[in-house]
Amino acid sequence: MDQKKSVDELKKIVQDFCEVRDWTQYHNPKDLAIGISTEANELLDLFRFKTEKQVAEMLENDNSRKKIENELADTFYFILRFSQLYDFDLSSILSNKIRINKMKYPVEKARGSNKKYNEYNIKK
Repeated sequence: MDQKKSVDELKKIVQDFCEVRDWTQYHNPKDLAIGISTEANELLDLFRFKTEKQVAEMLENDNSRKKIENELADTFYFILRFSQLYDFDLSSILSNKIRINKMKYPVEKARGSNKKYNEYNIKK
């Protein structure tokens, strides 16, 4: 279960961490976006060439799970920092994106399907 911290509280934790280290000078949008991508790819790398069985075992293993947690945290850190510095309301933008995706992926077409929205109406 997640701890009961708001997104704003998490942003403030990241902000305080960065400010005492004088890192704001390095946190322009481009470099933060690179950080998000880099950390997400480090998470992806943990699963590279793994079978479903191996992935399941990783999720049950404390050492592997800790590595996954660290990469998730690193990715989340960069997302929080980007949104904090450049005034993105993560709750609002996620809600808006879900609203858009509900239109792109209506339940009657998307349920149980991994097709992309633009593949639903393709006629052969």
